[in-house]
Amino acid sequence: MKIRIGTRTSPLALAQVDLIAEQIKSFYPDAEIITVPIKVSGDKLTSPLSSDPLGLKGMFTLEIEKALRDGEIDLAVHSLKDLPANVSPDLPVAAYSVRGNPRDALVMNENGGNVLGTSSLRRRLQIERLFPDFTVVPVRGNIGTRLQKLDNGEYSGLILSVSGLQRLGLSHRITRVFSVDEVIPAPGQGILACQARIDKPHKWLECVNDETSRDCAVAERSFARCLGAGCNLPVGAYAEINGEMLTLKGFFADGGILHRGVLSGKRVNAEIIGRNLAEVIMN
Repeated sequence: MKIRIGTRTSPLALAQVDLIAEQIKSFYPDAEIITVPIKVSGDKLTSPLSSDPLGLKGMFTLEIEKALRDGEIDLAVHSLKDLPANVSPDLPVAAYSVRGNPRDALVMNENGGNVLGTSSLRRRLQIERLFPDFTVVPVRGNIGTRLQKLDNGEYSGLILSVSGLQRLGLSHRITRVFSVDEVIPAPGQGILACQARIDKPHKWLECVNDETSRDCAVAERSFARCLGAGCNLPVGAYAEINGEMLTLKGFFADGGILHRGVLSGKRVNAEIIGRNLAEVIMN
């Protein structure tokens, strides 16, 4: 079995493909797995993004999805938080990885200061409530580039995902991990999405799929989708499962007003829980 996996060109994206490849190889040791790095529009941006607009997420997946449709790759691996809320029916998410740490982290330099960098409006609005004396400013680039800017003194600290730092072997850079009550993560943060063509067999991906991650992802992304795919609202969502019950925490901001809510229900109703929580918060 030969499997060509498409992904972004960043060190983190390549490391994440390695995680998926290792899982596949553990079940199919004779499989030949080839990583196909693909440059995407989002990686060519030179100015910082001011938010996590759902409509811009396609800039991190468009070229990879085209390669999948054109048969240039057999599988696409994304950070689920980069995948648009509305996935094309012909390219479904065929597997959700075991979730890495979904939380956000503070990484400080040794010189102190009060200027924090993040490209996410979701993070900025929540961090400003935690640290009202800090100034939060935009930053662009992959994790390595951002850390270099931090070490060069351009920022006093950065807000980054814990899972991204861990997957790159950079856990030692973490100064503080925020609880999900302090900073609600992006929907799907920490989960890797395996996207495949619907007209091609992908039963072999069952070895990667984690049902807990899937149900959490369905609830979180349903919440985001109900708030409006393509909108510019900063959105956060995090689901936890205990037995057959799922609890979803959601956040969005509109006009500077932060809205939060929590809703629980049976995990089989994950999509309904996400939709209902969005409706409750909006009303």
